[in-house]
Amino acid sequence: MSDYDPDEATARQDLCRFLSACYYEPAPEFAEEKLFDSIVTAATRLHPELAATARRLRGAFEAQDLQTLLVDYTRLFLGPIDALAKPYGSCWLPAQAPAEDNPPPAVLAIYGEGGFDIDDEFQELPDHIAVELEFLYLLAFTQNQARQAGDSETLATFEQLQQRFLDEHLGAWIGPFAAALQAGAETPFYRVLATLTERFVRLQTGALTTH
Repeated sequence: MSDYDPDEATARQDLCRFLSACYYEPAPEFAEEKLFDSIVTAATRLHPELAATARRLRGAFEAQDLQTLLVDYTRLFLGPIDALAKPYGSCWLPAQAPAEDNPPPAVLAIYGEGGFDIDDEFQELPDHIAVELEFLYLLAFTQNQARQAGDSETLATFEQLQQRFLDEHLGAWIGPFAAALQAGAETPFYRVLATLTERFVRLQTGALTTH
């Protein structure tokens, strides 16, 4: 397409990965690997509103001690009794119930279509927010590679697959999940993360235009 911008395409795929990392347990590696600088760089290439929110996310992380973030992470995503913002699509989509021995078949099917494999040692359910963002990264990466190679057939296939994934999965539940995360979070970091994630997913669906 004439409006294809390789830098923007790379920023989109990278931001998927970087946001996915934020939904794992907070660790010193977040700072050591300059995760939030990378998020700001990618977001700045996409949209001024995303860039401003990404800078707020970086500031919120830098202002908070790791132990406090870990406590909030546990409350929000793990419990101990009932997580305040369950990070699984099946908790927010109708007629589904998450269970470790019965993964959501619909999301597994679309992963299979995209050639996405989950490591056997991965302990979470396949519709975890971090996993769905990783899959979105794979879709964006494959489209980027197809464009650069002039492979119109693969490009069309993965554009359609991404649209289905956003319509039926991540894009369908990111709104209520983000609302629960914002309502339940005690730290600014997770409130801003909810905002940034939802806005980025909306960008991917076309609801938020670039620049």
